[in-house]
Amino acid sequence: MTILRQNNLIGIAILAMLVILTFISAQPASAHFTMLLPGDDLEVTAEDYIAERGSVVTLKILWGHPFEHILFDCPSVPQVHVRTPSGSVSTLSPNEITIDGNLAYEVSFTVEEIGDHIVYAELAAEEHGVVDHVKAIVHCGEEAWTGWDAATDQNLEIIPYTRPYGIEPGFVFSGRAIWQDGSAIAGATTEIEKYNTKSDGEALVAEAELRFPEDPPMMFTRVTTTNNNGEFSYTLDEPGIWFIGVTVEAEDELDERAVMIIPITTPFPEDVESGAAGTEDDSSDNTWAYVALAIAAIALALGAFSLVYRRR
Repeated sequence: MTILRQNNLIGIAILAMLVILTFISAQPASAHFTMLLPGDDLEVTAEDYIAERGSVVTLKILWGHPFEHILFDCPSVPQVHVRTPSGSVSTLSPNEITIDGNLAYEVSFTVEEIGDHIVYAELAAEEHGVVDHVKAIVHCGEEAWTGWDAATDQNLEIIPYTRPYGIEPGFVFSGRAIWQDGSAIAGATTEIEKYNTKSDGEALVAEAELRFPEDPPMMFTRVTTTNNNGEFSYTLDEPGIWFIGVTVEAEDELDERAVMIIPITTPFPEDVESGAAGTEDDSSDNTWAYVALAIAAIALALGAFSLVYRRR
């Protein structure tokens, strides 16, 4: 009886392990990223990375899957700095916050200059074997397009060739991945993911799993490679917030990854059908004009007919 009970317990344990393994294998596997997201909530748009002079910009620092909007506890306290358009660098102090039950952080700074402010953070995720060096641009001022391509003191980073704001869907973003000494990061895997809200992410994942059951994550994380000069390019084809990460693998230490956040605006002008609507209004006005002209012609014809009839 005791042996039978033990066998039953062993069987139950094995079944539980199989269920757990099946559940884990069924989860979509895509890249974790450190996210720097401005705004009051997680409905982030490209306009949230634009600020007025004198305003206070607050950014949330999260860890998770941008595409699926799956969040986890931040694995460590990030080190955060901001570089002003004039080149001065300040250290920002992260404050602990909770977002959807997950540990996250928040930093704030005052925009005192016009131009481009680079907010950059280092976050170590030992469980995932990587250290993120991530940066985002906060723009301020009309035609004050200065500072967006400046280098920071990160161990590795992406230097953009394309100005990383005022970009519409379909634009090609290009840049160069470099070490702190300016040397190129050649032949490195470069992952590209778009940030989604929770509802959009869940719907997109479900559709990808339905259409591409063999490999759904291939639709979440796009991949390219840097050339011998550390350069890469990729077409960002949808409005939203994009993450580009260049990873350098290490054997005995944590991998390192340079991440840049690129906001893509909605198409400009946004309402492309307004012109068509105007055309419809014009055609409607013309139609009434033709109707009035036809009525006048009929009235003239009737008048002429009446005059001829009277003469007879």
